[in-house]
Amino acid sequence: MLHVKSFCFNPFAENTYVVSAADGTCAIIDPGCRSRAEQATLEAHILQNGLIPTIFLNTHCHLDHVFGNNFVHQTWNLPLRMHRAEQPVLDFSAKAGDLYQVPCEPYAGKIEYLESGDQCTLGGKSIQCLFTPGHSPGSLSFYCATSGWVISGDVLFQGSVGRTDLPGGDMDQLLKSIREQLYPLPESTIVYSGHGPATTIGAEKTSNPFVRTTKG
Repeated sequence: MLHVKSFCFNPFAENTYVVSAADGTCAIIDPGCRSRAEQATLEAHILQNGLIPTIFLNTHCHLDHVFGNNFVHQTWNLPLRMHRAEQPVLDFSAKAGDLYQVPCEPYAGKIEYLESGDQCTLGGKSIQCLFTPGHSPGSLSFYCATSGWVISGDVLFQGSVGRTDLPGGDMDQLLKSIREQLYPLPESTIVYSGHGPATTIGAEKTSNPFVRTTKG
């Protein structure tokens, strides 16, 4: 089993995830740690639990999900893995920081591109990349079938869905991503979202007002 630990960081209350395996390796997903105190919190968790970061992922590259990208790259010498379609979003992050008056350093590290269906291996367990655009043009969700969870970024929330009024957003595409990529997962699958509490695929299929597929 892969264990998921979440941290709520930065003024946007973004969820940063550390996924750890039994062998001590871990993945850092969407590091939103903006302040030195938040960076220290993330680093302390990794050090205190004897974890070795080997994978660094972005579900997408909106400002609130990338504040800590340089910190992770520089601290653990890991390349960022993301979808190629997110490159313009990542490139805009510094300007977005200026617009929101929350400065963000441009990412200066190495990048490796992921595609739909690619697999990341952590502790012998597979994490599958699901292409779920709509909130952002290159949004990926990361699904671990053996552990029964999916990290969805800002695609699907408890009782809601991601906003689509930012550049590259498309509501029809977002709902299609949810219906075709996330809702076919087992209903017991835990959904770890980019903001707010966790939910399950079954709960959202029954009660999500934006994309309900079954009757409650």
